[in-house]
Amino acid sequence: MRTRQPTTTALENQRIPVRAKLAAAWTSFMFLYVYVDVLAFFKPGVIDDIQVGVVWEFNISQTLLTVFLVLMAIPILMIVLSTALPARANRITNLVVASVQVPFAAFNAVGESWTYFYGLGVALEVIVLALILWYAWTWPRTTPAATMATSSDRETVRAQQQA
Repeated sequence: MRTRQPTTTALENQRIPVRAKLAAAWTSFMFLYVYVDVLAFFKPGVIDDIQVGVVWEFNISQTLLTVFLVLMAIPILMIVLSTALPARANRITNLVVASVQVPFAAFNAVGESWTYFYGLGVALEVIVLALILWYAWTWPRTTPAATMATSSDRETVRAQQQA
């Protein structure tokens, strides 16, 4: 009779690049941001107000919709920028934009009667923004020795390619 042996192999824990973490976090933030708005359509009276041309207390206009588009474009562009910007610019941009988004996210719940729904939405958005701030703030740095080794490695490769 054979007895089962427990497996002792551990799962490989691969390091995820900071850029990928930031892009994933901005994607998550964007989905939360959109879905809170989409789910809010189910709140009684919201669609009736939209049909008569009012969103919250604002008259629906091209200007209002343009502002909404700009606000929505920020997390969308941050997904791309988190993967494309150089490290230093990437870190600074993420720190600045996420910091600005925190009070903006909180503002969305001000004056709302559905405090559980909007409170949870804001809390989740702020948690994701805190992760973004953490990832950007703790961006790994290279040591001078590693930078020098990398430079000499490049020179060696170039020399080998030219030979």
